Amino acid sequence: MKTSDFYYDLPKELIAQDPLPNRDMSRLMVIDRASDRLEHKIFKDVIDYLDPGDCLVINNTKVIPARLIGTKEETGAKVEILLLKRREGDIWETLVRPGKKLRPGARVTFGDGRLKAEILDVVEDGNRLVKFYYDGIFEEVLDALGEMPLPPYITHELKDKNMYQTVYAKFEGSAAAPTAGLHFTEELLQEIKDKGITIASVTLHVGLGTFRPVKVEDVTKHHMHVEYYNVTEEAAKQINDTKKNGGRVVCVGTTSCRTVESASGDDGIIRAESGETGIFIYPGYRFKIMDALITNFHLPESTLLMLVSAYAGREKMLNAYKVAVEEKYRFFSFGDACLLYDSGERNNKN
Repeated sequence: MKTSDFYYDLPKELIAQDPLPNRDMSRLMVIDRASDRLEHKIFKDVIDYLDPGDCLVINNTKVIPARLIGTKEETGAKVEILLLKRREGDIWETLVRPGKKLRPGARVTFGDGRLKAEILDVVEDGNRLVKFYYDGIFEEVLDALGEMPLPPYITHELKDKNMYQTVYAKFEGSAAAPTAGLHFTEELLQEIKDKGITIASVTLHVGLGTFRPVKVEDVTKHHMHVEYYNVTEEAAKQINDTKKNGGRVVCVGTTSCRTVESASGDDGIIRAESGETGIFIYPGYRFKIMDALITNFHLPESTLLMLVSAYAGREKMLNAYKVAVEEKYRFFSFGDACLLYDSGERNNKN
């Protein structure tokens, strides 16, 4: 299996630069893996494909304003530090630009000295370990000085930080949003509950490893970076009860998918646990928990396109993306959504 097998041509103008004002009014492509049928809907129509007894799994991680712009103390050069993961206390693993200017021992100042940083070490992939110095509470300082870490393909300024946050975001720790969840409103979630669908919350703090390009041609040689996840006792029970009672587990986003698949065994039972996962899902993978997936349109040759291909099939997904380009769907983080499901499985359970 080659990385180039997952390439498709995307016109630049289809990359969404701004979120829609009404979250649930994006377009929704419904892809049935049991047939060749593609349907074109509005996102809030997703409720029509959810049945009483199903379980919707959402990722309640919260994006931190992880992008810091500062100056190198010795030279005054402008530098950028992106927080990836807290290692311990005030020491974070970060991505820095430009890397050549920030070797161990370098010091950086942000916001007129309200926050300072020292580069401690260079680790895997050129990331830096950075120690921060400040007065008060770090999260409050970060909220005042940091910017939302939008992906590099988004060049427009985000006017409202909350639009890069799900309405159910709760636990801070992500360097990127679980973007499939951006389409849900509180009203739509209430309608889903009222229909008899369980909503289970899990946590996966999204790191940049999810979005790093695959640099090897042999897919199996790609190394995924680890991300923290947590499945509570309540969520595990909700998901296990759904499976036991014949309902479907519908994951909102690839992060929710990777969380439930990481916390489950070959027996098809999910366990309450927390830890780090580097799970890499590509064609040939057998899903243990997930029955259907709500997700956005992903980058060519990305691990996320490989994941959706593992569920629905590579040729079917590449054809769907070809249609999405022809129909001028909006792509990537602020773009439109897909629902991947199996009509045969749905009919059998009803």
